[in-house]
Amino acid sequence: MKQILGRMLISLAFVASQAVAAPAVGQPAPDFTLTDTAGKTVKLSDQKGKFVVLEWVNPECPYVRKHYNSANMPKLQKEFGAKNVTWLAINSTRKGHSEFKSPQEMAAWMKQTGGAPAATLLDADSKVGRLYAAVTTPHMYIIDPKGTLVYVGAIDDKRSTREEDVKTAKNFVRVALGEAMAGKPVSTASTNPYGCSIKY
Repeated sequence: MKQILGRMLISLAFVASQAVAAPAVGQPAPDFTLTDTAGKTVKLSDQKGKFVVLEWVNPECPYVRKHYNSANMPKLQKEFGAKNVTWLAINSTRKGHSEFKSPQEMAAWMKQTGGAPAATLLDADSKVGRLYAAVTTPHMYIIDPKGTLVYVGAIDDKRSTREEDVKTAKNFVRVALGEAMAGKPVSTASTNPYGCSIKY
């Protein structure tokens, strides 16, 4: 019995040592390098000095479609892109999954929906999604010019797939960006994300 318990404790210790702690508000955003749909390499640390939004996306998710078909996400991307914010949409669906999209498919979908991120990135081995402990699509992260996370969580407070709910929702991302860009503390810096599970 002692031997079995000992082996279990060793196994648990190994699992714990392999676990990556989820980055929290106030901590540095983990650096990463991914390729966009055009084959260009994008490195997060190259964006230092600018506000950055990370948006986890999957075209097959009805929650994602709610925010794109209503033009909510494209409007945000354009609004803050015009204010020199780097908006990166990341698809962490693993290669081989039925919902995986090729670079061409992701680019075509983004164009069709009017999306306007600075780049659409493919995380085909899901490493960056796991690095950030992203759990849903959408899952939103805001990084300040120093490279610090200032917001993590949901896009808004209407946890539904209904497009009409966008009109009455409190958009946490817009509020947080507005406050942070004005040099104010983010009043709601962390919320529980909602959406479809990321297909790791």
